[in-house]
Amino acid sequence: MDAYTPFPVEGVFDALDYHHTRMPLVVLLGGLTGCVGGYFLQYWCNAIDYPINVAGRPLNSWPSFIPVTFEMTVLLASLAGVFGLLGLCGLPRPHHPLFNAPNFARATQDRFFLCLEATDPLFDPERTRQFLAGLQPLEVTEVHW
Repeated sequence: MDAYTPFPVEGVFDALDYHHTRMPLVVLLGGLTGCVGGYFLQYWCNAIDYPINVAGRPLNSWPSFIPVTFEMTVLLASLAGVFGLLGLCGLPRPHHPLFNAPNFARATQDRFFLCLEATDPLFDPERTRQFLAGLQPLEVTEVHW
């Protein structure tokens, strides 16, 4: 269920039983991947693949690995955030079937729209239409996908 309003309505997320997304987990996993990958890349290059002993420093000098590890963490977390947002939102979707509903363009001006999707196996179109008509809306329209 989605609500389209011409201005922000306080409490609409609570009324729609809006659930939390998996975006924080996606960004966390991207950041951890960048952190581990950045550190492992430097360790492999400096200690395993091409070890060069400069001034007697250890091959696994973790303090010198911190800047690149941090930058890889930020880079992969931000990329995971961008692509995760696109994936979880189902984008790019240039056209939503709800745009075909009559007067939907007025959702940004002076109308409120409530979109119910029929993905639930218990969804009954006739009972839903009767329930919505009982709320005395201006119009109840069925939009086909």
